[in-house]
Amino acid sequence: MASKAGTPTHVEHGFGPVWDAGSRVLVLGSMPSPKSREMRFYYGHPRNRFWPVMAAIFGDGSCLCEECDDPAQVVSERTDFALRHHVALWDVIASCDIVGASDASIRNAVPNRLAPLVAGSRIGHVFTTGATAARLYRTLCAPALEAAGFADLPMTRLPSTSPANAGIGLPALIEVYGCVARAAES
Repeated sequence: MASKAGTPTHVEHGFGPVWDAGSRVLVLGSMPSPKSREMRFYYGHPRNRFWPVMAAIFGDGSCLCEECDDPAQVVSERTDFALRHHVALWDVIASCDIVGASDASIRNAVPNRLAPLVAGSRIGHVFTTGATAARLYRTLCAPALEAAGFADLPMTRLPSTSPANAGIGLPALIEVYGCVARAAES
């Protein structure tokens, strides 16, 4: 559902997490952008730098899907990539009121239930992509994880890969995100 500029729309996440029992790290965004919700997959905006960063830190360009013409093939290739590298993907928020893709406009956020995913995998570290995801993780998800027995699960806030975060270039993102690959490979 579209909204006029400045008018919040109630949004449901719309698709589930990418994970399996072998996942070692969990990368959480805040809420999928309209482009990602349209694609029904994570970091779907063509200018989002998440997938180029992942390709660089893992030394595996298959997630760039340079020969993929079909959106379903892109989703399949990126899912395979994430699982092969032991990376789970999800978002902090299951539903919220939001204006477009503006994290700053998020209101009435309802968190995703992370404990079953963590319990069913080998996840030993959570990484959040951006300040809003980190803040909402701390306030909405961490208490529920602690109550479920995951009080010692470390979380690292990473910079957003969104095109809106133009203050940090691709080389710097690659350097900072290297910790994801190191944690996933350990």
